[in-house]
Amino acid sequence: MHIDVLKEIGNIGAGNAATSLSKMLSKRIDMNVPEVSLLDYDDIIRSIGGAENVVVGILVSFDGDIDGIIMFLLRKEFAHLILNSLLGTELSSFEDISEMEMSALSEIGNIMISSYVSTISSLTNMRIDISVPSLNIDMSGALLDAVTAGFSEVANKAIFIKEKYFCQDETVYSHMLLLPSVTSLEILLKRFGVDI
Repeated sequence: MHIDVLKEIGNIGAGNAATSLSKMLSKRIDMNVPEVSLLDYDDIIRSIGGAENVVVGILVSFDGDIDGIIMFLLRKEFAHLILNSLLGTELSSFEDISEMEMSALSEIGNIMISSYVSTISSLTNMRIDISVPSLNIDMSGALLDAVTAGFSEVANKAIFIKEKYFCQDETVYSHMLLLPSVTSLEILLKRFGVDI
């Protein structure tokens, strides 16, 4: 039952995110039904290609009726698709990324995260405010370690959403991690009628 509730959040949120992305890039974006699960950190690391896999991490904190953090993880192929569509630039390596390109990725991440937050807010009738996003490019293990070290109130499990998008002849992947505080996860599930 918990997973069914999380899948509902993931499906609607991902659909809204795909629509926002399509408008931003002025391209048709299709997607598979996202895979939604409740995972601990070791499982998350495995699911995103291992601790040494270099990714873009866009992090926001949220508060209001519930609080916690959200991290949007982009693989290089997805980052390249975004930058090529918006700026006409090729991204062969994260080492050569410019300030303008980082700003563009941060804005896309902010839009995608906002789509999920709006979905949760409207489904639960709760007020949720998000912070200005911060962007880092690092190994996924280092990004997640920094998150867990900095937010001790976060539950030991995260809502993990794996998204698969199709744009013309390209297939790209991203991951959304919703890490509510322990109390907020309980509030969220109760709003969906799930007894803890």
